[in-house]
Amino acid sequence: MKIIDEKEFDEVIKQGVVLIDFFATWCGPCRMMADILEDVSKEIDERVQIYKVDVDQNENLARRFGIMSIPTLMVFKDGKDVEKHVGVWTFEDCKREVEKYL
Repeated sequence: MKIIDEKEFDEVIKQGVVLIDFFATWCGPCRMMADILEDVSKEIDERVQIYKVDVDQNENLARRFGIMSIPTLMVFKDGKDVEKHVGVWTFEDCKREVEKYL
């Protein structure tokens, strides 16, 4: 999964279904979520793009979306945020929630 920054953010979310994982490198639950997202990525192929945003490196972006706890996962469809989840998501829940926007 590609880590993006504030400069790339608006471009990557503007079209299709995109899952953004707001994380920090020091966050244990974030590392758990990374493994789950790898599995989800394999399952949903090209239909959904998954990116990561390091909140320590992109504080303005985290503020823009009110990220107070990590991991926070947000689903965007054609540039609009349609889903927000704070904490670790199970594989099944993550896949189900993302797929409902396809």
